[in-house]
Amino acid sequence: MKHRFTALAAAGALIWSLAACGDDGGSTATTAEPAVATAAPAADTTAAPAPDTSAAGPVPERIVSLSPTATEMLFAIGAGDQVVAVDDMSNYPEEALAKSTALSGYTPNVEAIAAYDPDLVVHDGSTDLGAQLDSLGIANWVGAAAMTFDDIYTQIEQLGAATGHVDEASALVANMRASIEQAVASVPKLDKPPRYYHELDPTYFSVTSNTFIGEVYGLFGLRNIADTTEGTTDYPQLSEEFIISQSPDLIFLADSKCCGESRDSVVARPGWDAISAVKTGSVFIIDDDVASRWGPRVVDYVQLVADAMAYVADLSAG
Repeated sequence: MKHRFTALAAAGALIWSLAACGDDGGSTATTAEPAVATAAPAADTTAAPAPDTSAAGPVPERIVSLSPTATEMLFAIGAGDQVVAVDDMSNYPEEALAKSTALSGYTPNVEAIAAYDPDLVVHDGSTDLGAQLDSLGIANWVGAAAMTFDDIYTQIEQLGAATGHVDEASALVANMRASIEQAVASVPKLDKPPRYYHELDPTYFSVTSNTFIGEVYGLFGLRNIADTTEGTTDYPQLSEEFIISQSPDLIFLADSKCCGESRDSVVARPGWDAISAVKTGSVFIIDDDVASRWGPRVVDYVQLVADAMAYVADLSAG
């Protein structure tokens, strides 16, 4: 019998699965959820049970990936040749594009998936697909949204074990750890930790420090203005007045691809010229995909924040 692999990572809402709106004195939660083309359904935030990889069985030869993050992990550990199909959102690395299909990870069709005759299906666990695949005897591995760096490393190592690439996965994790440590160590220590605003979309949805995204900035001791909001969501919608009043030292835009936001568009927003980050030019673009996926390219994300911190340090020194 084929076995189901379950990720250790704590499930969390992906950055496009947002709820709550705020005011300039502190956000209060609502049930509103903005519709975004790249949205993924919100996932349970409770910790997933530890995986059982003791009986992984034979190495899969026909893998279907319905998770863009998992797709990046699979190719990074050398399992790309075993992948026969990826979902319609998997666009990296370039080799994965040759295996792009109309399959959807958000509204999966089990019959369409089974047509690829997979011996392993990788998905994020946000739907009931796992139970459907189990009923067909198709092994599946769940990689829920990572909340910490350890979650990322665990998922990569689990995929390595599940696909027969244990050594490659271990090497990837070691390289990621070393690169991230080097990036963090390269940044000069500032007397006062800068404050930042991370933008998910032009309606000012953001994230708190309780998210994976927040953990990236936490490596550098940055303070998140969204942490001062009130409510029950880690993806609050801030008001424009609140952001202006907080005057963050850095602004990170993760909505350039989806929504066309840029430094120029931020500068043109009424009243934003009073914000410290806008005054000093400390507005930074983050590729939407890099900011929303917790795979190997998190190293690029950390390096971008390191570069932003170095820029702020130079301003302070000057």
